[in-house]
Amino acid sequence: MLVVAAGAIRLPGLDAPDRVGGTPRGRLEKGTPVLRAEDDVYTNHIHADDLARACIAALWRGQSQRIYNVSDDTMLKMGDYFDMAADLYGLPRPPRIARDTAPSQLSLMLLSFMSESRRLDNTRLKRELGLRLRYPTVESGLRA
Repeated sequence: MLVVAAGAIRLPGLDAPDRVGGTPRGRLEKGTPVLRAEDDVYTNHIHADDLARACIAALWRGQSQRIYNVSDDTMLKMGDYFDMAADLYGLPRPPRIARDTAPSQLSLMLLSFMSESRRLDNTRLKRELGLRLRYPTVESGLRA
């Protein structure tokens, strides 16, 4: 969470196709598994350029003691996100695994991401800050 003036910005996964490591391509090329559908969690994303614009908007128009969820409009589960990215890059979709076998196959950091499931609502971002996302979906952000 980033504190801005007397408010805060909550940000999710960051997509930045023009930056090293800014996309899931490397993880897909390694074949890192994701959770099977019944164990999967929701994930939220924002394009780096939209995040920068949201920070500026919060500095100028943000209300004190407010939290702004800076995320795009997409509601995806993590496995669906990686499937979509694999399809966009022409790579194989990642294998699916059960949650109970994940600790033996994934790093602790990846497991921590897969232990939470949240769907951020960006209505306040758009209404109060007046921000119109340049990349309103994960797909548009990954294609940028």
